[in-house]
Amino acid sequence: MTSAKAYQDGLAELRGVRDEIKPREKQLAKLQAELGKLRADRDEKIRTLGAYEKAKPDRLATSAGVSVIDVVALVPSLGPQTPASAPASPPPGTSATEDRPQPQIAAQAIKEPAGALAPDLRAPAQPPQPVDVTETPAPDTTEDQAQAPSAQPTAAAPSPAVTPATTPARPAPAVDEQERKLPSIPEGNDGDRWIYAEPNLASKRPNFKQADRQMVFLDAATGVLASRTGTVTLDLGTGSVAEILTAVYATVPTTVERIYITAGEPWLRNAERHQFLKDAVAQWLNGPLPQDWTVEASRGKDRQAGHLVHPRNPVGRWQRGDQHTEIRSVGEWFDAEGADPVTVRTAFIELWRALRRHWDDVVLMGSPSQTGRDLWARTIPAKEGAKWAGGYPVMSQEIRGLLHATAGQGRTELIKPPRVPERVPGWYESDRTFAYAKHTWTSGVGVPQRVTAAAFAAMTAKEQANALFSPSHWQVRVTIPQDWNHVGLLPAPAPASTSGDRPWHYPFEGGRTFTTWAGGAEINLALRNPIQPWRIEILDGLVWEKGDPLKDWSNKLKDAWRSLRAVADVHGDEQQRQAARLASRAVRSILLYGIGTFAQRPRTTTGSIELGANGEVPEIPDGAKLTGLSDTHVTWERNAGFARDQYAHPEWAAGVWSAARAALLSGPTGAKDPDTGKPARAGALHLPAGSILAFRTDAIYSSVRPDWPYSGEPGDYLLKGALPWEQHTPTTDEEFYDLQSLGRQALEAEQP
Repeated sequence: MTSAKAYQDGLAELRGVRDEIKPREKQLAKLQAELGKLRADRDEKIRTLGAYEKAKPDRLATSAGVSVIDVVALVPSLGPQTPASAPASPPPGTSATEDRPQPQIAAQAIKEPAGALAPDLRAPAQPPQPVDVTETPAPDTTEDQAQAPSAQPTAAAPSPAVTPATTPARPAPAVDEQERKLPSIPEGNDGDRWIYAEPNLASKRPNFKQADRQMVFLDAATGVLASRTGTVTLDLGTGSVAEILTAVYATVPTTVERIYITAGEPWLRNAERHQFLKDAVAQWLNGPLPQDWTVEASRGKDRQAGHLVHPRNPVGRWQRGDQHTEIRSVGEWFDAEGADPVTVRTAFIELWRALRRHWDDVVLMGSPSQTGRDLWARTIPAKEGAKWAGGYPVMSQEIRGLLHATAGQGRTELIKPPRVPERVPGWYESDRTFAYAKHTWTSGVGVPQRVTAAAFAAMTAKEQANALFSPSHWQVRVTIPQDWNHVGLLPAPAPASTSGDRPWHYPFEGGRTFTTWAGGAEINLALRNPIQPWRIEILDGLVWEKGDPLKDWSNKLKDAWRSLRAVADVHGDEQQRQAARLASRAVRSILLYGIGTFAQRPRTTTGSIELGANGEVPEIPDGAKLTGLSDTHVTWERNAGFARDQYAHPEWAAGVWSAARAALLSGPTGAKDPDTGKPARAGALHLPAGSILAFRTDAIYSSVRPDWPYSGEPGDYLLKGALPWEQHTPTTDEEFYDLQSLGRQALEAEQP
């Protein structure tokens, strides 16, 4: 502050802001009171209608704009404990979403039936059926398990960098506060009715080519625009939607339908004025538009869902007559790392060329997930008579809901004192290169077989091993060995009060028993890890036939990835090297997010509507809830449940995620063990107890430097960060990310 006058002027401005806030606070309080009354009325109507003997929770949920879980909480008689009266399988032509209740997944509490003890998989028991060995299998796959040594495993050798004296004492087992309850399959015939494929729904090869979409690349900070006609610099003013649309379409042909923002993030320019980033994004998306432009509402079944309000990578959709336009972030594909729009455009060209060698009908769609799913669909067998040429069947909605509730994605964990010392001798980040591509060589196909505890107990040892080695998903009771002193191996539902963005945690306390669901890869790892087997009791499970629906797709993407990395390493032009490097990361995103699309999460639709002339809140779509309020618009969100999607295969995504989590603990490398001649192994369990500081999806953070070979192949561990001196152990995410950034900078500085 340079003068008393400036100070007084500032006070006057502050009072003006105060005066603007007050009426809005009153308006918001009034809205909240009205909303509370409406919610109470809604709940009472749900209870009244739920008493009708033929009431269906999914229809009540859709009509009320709440989840099925909320309906069951208000009307418990609609929950799964009510004996089902439906036929064993739906009649042909029945709509899974309209004529049959939605699965009451999360409303069920796990029961505790008698379990069947899983066998000791360390012994050389009867191996499963032979598999294709042309590709080195992931550590959790059948072939690798069949090669498990018969000798008792020994603990990893301690590293001199961490001595027993620096490893803190393991805390005694403690009972967590109330954990989330995972669902279970109903007992008896009620559960058996879940085991079927959706009628008239299968993943089939498309018989058309996607329409090409012309795109341009814009740096919103500098105004530089790259298109097929060249490069220009635009005056974007404040970077509003209106200014961007006006400037771009005054320069490029009207056939352009996609504007990628490479830098500048115009949707966050006023972020400091909002409590949440999504509010800033919503305000930007809903800003004034040029004449004749409107929010897109003419494509798709949901006519009021033009925009995707995302805090970092939003999607805005507008139209002017027959002209449709999207503004998207290139961050959906890769971190541009300061690359100019010309280089980013070159990266997309190189990406298309690399994919074109494998798919002659490739079209880059708006996002890597859309592109990945479309490319996968074009690998479905087309030859008449080939297995699965008629399409891959989609599981019942109940099984899809179960997998959604019980199959998590990447492992995210920050290990804090007293589990680790408050100060550690170093900080090292080891990241698995293109990890998910390592775990796509086999997947479950067809309708699964249900294996109850009684059925598992009745199997022979060979049958039990084959079931555990097959693509599978198990409900288990787990007991950790009393003297266990390393990280947890299996995911369990986190306590409800602390779940937040991390709904899973990894119990590690010796002697603790818990019940959870886990994929076959992780169950195998727990039974035959390199330190000490855990006790696993099978309560229930789903076992699929082995197949390779993702293998061809993944192999083609891996080939494109390798070719682009080779160009990035040897090309003589720096811009081409950078473009190829970015394109290789886009291939990674296509596979990573393509796998995510198979999970088919419940659809969440977002949108916004302009306030009335006097600030009245307009009517929002049926089933939606109000999520934000600005000076000009209200933002809403609607859970549309599970779609009848022909590409819904959560069993594939769950299998890849489970395999990747298992390999994060122990898996083979590209090098040979000099003592056994078998692949050397790497992972958290091959580092000393007390040295693991964090997990982040495909990365391990440790206090000792791993000595693992790196050949650049998918699944190999790459050292990405190193601080080889004493550090304070991070106890918050902010401290973690600070060390992550410093570690990467320090390692880069070491490179010649």
